[in-house]
Amino acid sequence: MSNKTATKSEIKDLSLAAQGKQRIEWAESDMPVLRLIKERFSREKPFQGLKISACAHVTTETANLALTLKAGGADCTVIASNPLSTQDDVAAALVKEHGISVYAIKGEDIPTYHRHINVALDHKPHVIIDDGCDLVATLIQERQHQIKDIVGTTEETTTGINRLKAMERDGQLKFPAVAVNNAQTKHLFDNRYGTGQSTLDGIIRATNRLLAGRNVVVLGYGWCGKGCAMRARGHGANVIVTEVDPVRAIEAVMDGFRVMPIMEAASVGDVFITVTGNRHVIDSQHFALMKDGAIICNSGHFDLELNLVALEKQAKSKRQTRPFIEEYTLGSGNRIYVLAEGRLVNLSCAEGHPASVMDMSFANQALSVVYLVKHKGTLAPGLHILPESVDQEIATLKLHSMGINIDVLTKEMVDYLASWKGGT
Repeated sequence: MSNKTATKSEIKDLSLAAQGKQRIEWAESDMPVLRLIKERFSREKPFQGLKISACAHVTTETANLALTLKAGGADCTVIASNPLSTQDDVAAALVKEHGISVYAIKGEDIPTYHRHINVALDHKPHVIIDDGCDLVATLIQERQHQIKDIVGTTEETTTGINRLKAMERDGQLKFPAVAVNNAQTKHLFDNRYGTGQSTLDGIIRATNRLLAGRNVVVLGYGWCGKGCAMRARGHGANVIVTEVDPVRAIEAVMDGFRVMPIMEAASVGDVFITVTGNRHVIDSQHFALMKDGAIICNSGHFDLELNLVALEKQAKSKRQTRPFIEEYTLGSGNRIYVLAEGRLVNLSCAEGHPASVMDMSFANQALSVVYLVKHKGTLAPGLHILPESVDQEIATLKLHSMGINIDVLTKEMVDYLASWKGGT
């Protein structure tokens, strides 16, 4: 169902706007850094006359990013970056209360999702905010004529960064891209603390299962995997990590986790969490080894981390047992439970990252757009890291909002660090 209003949109139900407005305000109360940036943007209007298309999870936190960009003078269109992560009341509030175009419906099918990508590009954006790189990939493959108008793009996720790197290798990235995901105040906090808490939140909300004493298998020990493993252990789970990177594997061992190949873990795991950003890391041979009642979910980016096509072929029956839980019964009689159709469990079954975490992630997004606009015409095409000074600014603002002070180097210390002559 869609609502046509004075603001162009395609959302579920405009009558949900009042509820969404309250929830957006609740999130904003725990986003002090973004609030300060919004106040600055309101005065300076850095995006006046600029069109921005954002492909992101339409949540209360993303709503506050959109409102910050609008305060800076931007003409924004927002679409969902995942068919199951949209909060319909938030989408309604952005349209009705704030006049922002939104094309997002929780549970939208894949053709609708792809149509919305094209709607966002029809907006003729100067800047793209991407989460997974679908907007940029579509632009480059299907809309080369629009590239000349692009000031740049920002990317939120590891998966999207990997795609941008591939585009750069192939000589296809013809405009600047800021790797927001690689900022320390993004990946250290969003990926570790945000993904860690929200993934476990999604699993518990969906299943109402006790994690204490169960074997939780975390596939991938990047920042997201570290967060999931840490939080699962905090719930009393026995955590097993699978990895392909020997450095990350030894880190997991030294952090106190069991490390083994997925072929070994498949038969002992009770809950499986994929956070690799890769394809079919749980596949048909692994499903065949799983115990009755195994729960599998994904907190990477795309649902293809789980080979659900293969699982469907292996299953003799399939049914929904609870909202967002599908039961696959194999020929052996063993049942495997898939959460959220293999899509992001933290956003599909819960509410995604807490606002205080996204405060820093979206502060990075907002300041990345400023960086692109300020350096229009001088920033070379390709992938860029946001300057360290911006990272430091965001961390400082966050500490101040928490009432925490830190030390400052004395002149003597600064001189010592800058010199090679002092020695011991």
